[in-house]
Amino acid sequence: MILPGRSIASDTPGNSPRWKVAALAVMSLASAAAFAADPQAGRAKAAPCAVCHGETGLSRVPNAPHLAGQPALYVEEQLRNFRSGKRRHEVMNVVAKPLSDADIDDLAAWYASIRIEAAPP
Repeated sequence: MILPGRSIASDTPGNSPRWKVAALAVMSLASAAAFAADPQAGRAKAAPCAVCHGETGLSRVPNAPHLAGQPALYVEEQLRNFRSGKRRHEVMNVVAKPLSDADIDDLAAWYASIRIEAAPP
């Protein structure tokens, strides 16, 4: 329903003040989570990861992915999936099992903080 003095555009979710407030709240929560993570703590916690993923997140073995420069959200999700058993890997399920949420956030922040560059051939 369009009220007098209002346009159709003002009733769309993207233009609604409630939607803007909700979007801002979601972005604030995501930002707060990112700031809560400690990349330097993650670096210290990543020592066991270096065996396969390398000290700087560049893999040393062919079947382990590079973690350097991966978005924190991606690393967090994958580690949580390994920890819960939702994603299966004989080594990673064991490694991720004892990690706390804070450990995962710190590890993800560490790997996300590593800058990598790609150059076309």
